[in-house]
Amino acid sequence: MSAFCAAIRVEGRCGWGSAGLAGRAGSGLFLRRSVRCCLPESSLAVFEVVVKAAEDAASHMMHRVGAEVAKTKINSRDLLTEVDPECQEIIERHMRSEFPDHGILGEETTPSGRQNSINALETALKDKEWLWIVDPIDGTTNFVHGQPMSAVSIGVTYKGELVLGVIVDPYRSETFAAMKGKGTTLNGEPVTVSNEQTAAEALVAAGSPTATDSLHAVIRGLAVMMPEVRSMRMLGSAAVMYGWVACGRLTAYWEPDLHSWDSAAGAILVTEAGGRITDLHGNDYTVGTRSLLASNLWTHEALRGLLLRAEVHNL
Repeated sequence: MSAFCAAIRVEGRCGWGSAGLAGRAGSGLFLRRSVRCCLPESSLAVFEVVVKAAEDAASHMMHRVGAEVAKTKINSRDLLTEVDPECQEIIERHMRSEFPDHGILGEETTPSGRQNSINALETALKDKEWLWIVDPIDGTTNFVHGQPMSAVSIGVTYKGELVLGVIVDPYRSETFAAMKGKGTTLNGEPVTVSNEQTAAEALVAAGSPTATDSLHAVIRGLAVMMPEVRSMRMLGSAAVMYGWVACGRLTAYWEPDLHSWDSAAGAILVTEAGGRITDLHGNDYTVGTRSLLASNLWTHEALRGLLLRAEVHNL
């Protein structure tokens, strides 16, 4: 067992040492449970490079806020700027430099469309032991319109299993990070999900999809859910909404159809912060899951019941 895997285990406490979160002070992660570490020895090194790559891409993004639309993809709601592939290239450059044997699945190098996304993920998972799943700018429409609600999102799988996630929100100088079994941090400090117990107490976010069938599903879900919860939000960035569920600013976030790059990083942030993420039928999340509810755990089944009543899963 490596030094990383043999990290201190005393009453559920697991220290990462000074190297965690790219050397930030106070980066130790404190777990609510004792964890058997089964990650490869290189995991911490991969984690540090992922953080650096995401933060560099986010810094570049901030210098280009309000960039003009280069083209639309599936429709006028699905935007691409010249900055999106620039940010993806920054991330890929970090990966190739440090881990040339790793694979990358990025939004900007995958053909548009639901089935193309599914096929690309299946192929990438078969091809590489380590796979970086990247959305270089999650919230491109916000980015184009100068709305401060976009983020860089990188999830990493090892042998098909999600093990790392990093989301960087440059507008707020916030880096959300998680490693399997090690908890979730925000700028190096441990965070947990909120403690609302009922749907009536919940502050819930929903996506604003580009695909028309998904958009109609969201409208059905809003109509059923809004009278039953405290309030709803639509922030325009899955990555930001995942991060906010993980740190307790939101109770839950749902969407009827997401690509793997929209959800991989956020999913591990939420689960490592003590939350729950499933598809709308209650099956645990995998990187291939597309209909999603991420919650603080306690409200999960009540909220999922509302979404099923609205038939959000029927696209």
